[in-house]
Amino acid sequence: MSDVIEVRGLTVLGTHGALATEQDHPQPFEIELLVETPFAAAAASDDLDRAVDYSRVVETVRELVATSHFQLLETLADAVASAVLADRRVNAVTVTVRKLRPPIADVETVGVRVARRRGETTARAD
Repeated sequence: MSDVIEVRGLTVLGTHGALATEQDHPQPFEIELLVETPFAAAAASDDLDRAVDYSRVVETVRELVATSHFQLLETLADAVASAVLADRRVNAVTVTVRKLRPPIADVETVGVRVARRRGETTARAD
């Protein structure tokens, strides 16, 4: 494993879910990211331009979650992973997505986790 940027507790309102009420009314989602990227060049130079800027990563993810619409958390997590991997300096990413108010009695949260490496493709169903 290379060096890792951790983003924890990013909460964004979004309209993701299979039920009509989930698609019509924004609800909170919590996102966690483990972004694998080498730190050596950035650490040696102390230059932000040589690092993956985690504030930009957060804004990219925030916008994606807030403006896209998916029925499945799996699809949302996969889209987040693809967006993070768009930065060529990122070698791999692990994305956890939690729905903080799932429409299931007696359940506090539900979530999914995906791990993607550069060069891997996800299988899409026809």
